[in-house]
Amino acid sequence: MKFETISVIGLGYIGLPTAAVIASRRKKVIGVDVNQNAVDTINRGEIHIVEPELDMIVHAAVTEGYLQATTKPQPSDAFMIAVPTPFKSGFENNHHEADLSYIKAAAKALAPVLKSGDLVILESTSPVGATEKMSEWLSEIRSDLTFPQTHGESSDIRIAHCPERVLPGHVVRELVENDRVIGGMTPKCSEAAKALYKIFVSGECLVTTARTAEMAKLTENSFRDVNIAFANELSIICEKLDINVWELISLANRHPRVNILQPSAGVGGHCIAVDPWFIVDSCPEEAHLIRTAREVNDKKPSWVLNQVKDALIKSCESKTGCTTSDIKVACLGIAFKPDIDDLRESPALSITGEISKLGCQVQVVEPNIERLPKDLVRENIELVSLRQSLDEADVICVLVKHSPFTEEIKNLSAKNFIIDSVGLLS
Repeated sequence: MKFETISVIGLGYIGLPTAAVIASRRKKVIGVDVNQNAVDTINRGEIHIVEPELDMIVHAAVTEGYLQATTKPQPSDAFMIAVPTPFKSGFENNHHEADLSYIKAAAKALAPVLKSGDLVILESTSPVGATEKMSEWLSEIRSDLTFPQTHGESSDIRIAHCPERVLPGHVVRELVENDRVIGGMTPKCSEAAKALYKIFVSGECLVTTARTAEMAKLTENSFRDVNIAFANELSIICEKLDINVWELISLANRHPRVNILQPSAGVGGHCIAVDPWFIVDSCPEEAHLIRTAREVNDKKPSWVLNQVKDALIKSCESKTGCTTSDIKVACLGIAFKPDIDDLRESPALSITGEISKLGCQVQVVEPNIERLPKDLVRENIELVSLRQSLDEADVICVLVKHSPFTEEIKNLSAKNFIIDSVGLLS
């Protein structure tokens, strides 16, 4: 297939890098997003997210005329959907159902410009069956066209699922180098999608079914979640037994067939903290281990908060006439992982919010943002530099292992009350 014009629906942490990388291959790319500010920023050749190398690629693609952004889909040969799939609001009793409304809205928006021979790919991480639902939504709007669920290989429109599998901070490189799992609703759908990805992917493109491709992404992140849960549970056990968990893991990992991941303040981001629940929701009676791992990781922030409470009490007791409101607690990092600005599902962010409810003064140290997120805009919270927190804070809580923090290990180690939930000092 020839792809003269390619549209990317959703210009966030995945969509914009994807659009830019394809445009760098001298293909005309139309980026679509409902956020007018994001559209205007991109059309100036700038970016609205933090990702190494992306600013240069976007600037070049826009300047050379290969990338443009808009709020409404335009006719194209292929459409790649990269929109959020959060939980539905109001979930109870660990029932976490995926909200597919963003996918449905994207399908509704692009349906009017579809033509026979077009390819539509869902990149959004989704529960099994979401690609088929998207195809059904498109067919309901465009009854004049045929789709794979009714016409198989002879359908007018090709539909496939290809989940992103990149690491924030390394997205540009991994979009090109990583293998991709491509699942079409029919073999011809798969081959069409594979041809599109080979425009910019140097890794292997592995063809399967749409359902298997959906499950593959959920499985990858669930695997990591289970392993992180093991490390987090170890950290709680080791604290009780007065054992340094990071030393323990380092020693255990010297075994040739052991590779334990690192404990943390919890698990965040839009992938590992979310995707396993999609499996649990689809098979609640069978997904015992996956559910338990999610519960272990979701409870870790509460354990960290209790550590802070203890340090807060001890710090206050060490000062004559001290009250809780006199204590300053510095929270080092609120992103969901090191050296990025992404706050989605961040346990560090939620922990910081809970600490502010303890009645103390809270100093947020996050070198990757310029202002506090709206969730943390409170009278007793301020965004400060690492240097200021080292000078003023009574209690330090390390929540994310950002690179600038590692440069101050000596000064951090000198603090009397420090909670290190990520092994920065180990």
